[in-house]
Amino acid sequence: MTPEDEQLARAASKLFSGRVEFLLSAPQLKHLPDPDYPEIAFCGRSNVGKSSLINALVNRKAIARASVTPGRTQELNFFEVGDPTEFRLVDMPGYGFAKAPVKVVEKWRKLVRTFLRGRVPLKRTLVLVDSRHGLKDSDRDMMTMLDEAAVGYRLVLTKADKIKASSLETVRAQVAAEARKHPAAYPQMHVTSAEKGMGIEELRAAILKDIRD
Repeated sequence: MTPEDEQLARAASKLFSGRVEFLLSAPQLKHLPDPDYPEIAFCGRSNVGKSSLINALVNRKAIARASVTPGRTQELNFFEVGDPTEFRLVDMPGYGFAKAPVKVVEKWRKLVRTFLRGRVPLKRTLVLVDSRHGLKDSDRDMMTMLDEAAVGYRLVLTKADKIKASSLETVRAQVAAEARKHPAAYPQMHVTSAEKGMGIEELRAAILKDIRD
């Protein structure tokens, strides 16, 4: 790491270990908070480990809670980071609705698409992908939606501790190859495990870099 990288990592660790508070849930765009601070959004399939990753990043046990019924939470959840507030994290509704009604899916698409296209302070979106499964069609749909909205995004592999190192490398290479076909995908990929703490420090630093750039 360069001295600049080390300084950024220290600043990110201090920031994420400080004040992090739930702000509000927005079931509709009219409930969004004022666009006063930079935002980083998290998205991924249901059960990808989104809540666990957010909790690991902010060093809390349950600030972000998983939905009891996957695919049914249709709200944008906002969290403030820093004292005073420096930026916000946005927990987006999970996708990949195996059992959700058509109306629920359409409501999700409308909420997410409009948010992505019109949210001025949105600095970066993190697309979470389960290391055990790699990219699914629903992930590809999300990536295409982000491409069309011209919203830059980082791909984050989750649950990396759940598979063998050789299998993980295969998945990482496959996801990286596919990401190169998407104009809004950031070239650097993150490999994480919320349970083991793998890649958490690096992802914190990347988020802070996106906020400050």
